[in-house]
Amino acid sequence: MPVLVASDLDRTLIYSAAALALTMPDARAPRLLCVEVHESKPLSYMTETAAQLLTELGDAAVFVPTTTRTRKQYQRINLPGPAPKYAICANGGHLLVDGVSDPDWNARVTAHLAEQCAPLAEVQDHLMATASPAWVRKHRIAEDLFAYLVVERELLPEEWVKELAVWAENRGWTVSLQGRKIYAVPKPLTKSAAMHEVARRTGADLTLAAGDSLLDADLLLAADRGWRPGHGELADAEWTAPAVSGLPERGVLAGERILREFLKMTRPEAPR
Repeated sequence: MPVLVASDLDRTLIYSAAALALTMPDARAPRLLCVEVHESKPLSYMTETAAQLLTELGDAAVFVPTTTRTRKQYQRINLPGPAPKYAICANGGHLLVDGVSDPDWNARVTAHLAEQCAPLAEVQDHLMATASPAWVRKHRIAEDLFAYLVVERELLPEEWVKELAVWAENRGWTVSLQGRKIYAVPKPLTKSAAMHEVARRTGADLTLAAGDSLLDADLLLAADRGWRPGHGELADAEWTAPAVSGLPERGVLAGERILREFLKMTRPEAPR
């Protein structure tokens, strides 16, 4: 029976220059591989060792990139290894099969959201009315499913984020602060539901997961085993669960460690 590995991407397996956390002397820094280019500029990286580990993982398991990114944002990433047959985008709103969104899955998700939480338009209006132009750089709607802001983090009032979280909670939405982005996402829009669907289709009897943010918590809880890096919202909150391991590594080296953990579970006989 196949092993399914559903992993978050940003700040879990791939890292922007600002998130690398290279604290060692320059001469001892790991060699990096660029895995994403945007507007002709390098944007995201992993270590060359992590790239090799991911290639091995792609041969040994059903590897499913699992991200809050939109389909367009995901498709500019060029991961090493075999092209994944399945990918989860828009926090579970789109299930890609060979790079194409499954329309039936998206229709099911959309109907589920309409039944269970406040409409996107209400959330968008609230963000427009309460977020200050002094620290908001961009307002964005992702795939007509959720909203996010790009902000100047050092100017962002902490109290505003807390108030937004309470407001959203009362309407069936959740708020997540990741780097320079604040996400407002419907609670029923989950990575875990899409992971379960891929497990059903592939017949996987073991599911593994990794992620760093509050939006990954449901994914980690739903998997048989999960890992979180030593940075991010979950680490900051000291979040844990019985089958989830918190790792000490931070930054791009955490991505390398997570892939080693995946491979230990996928090929337990292989020393690493």
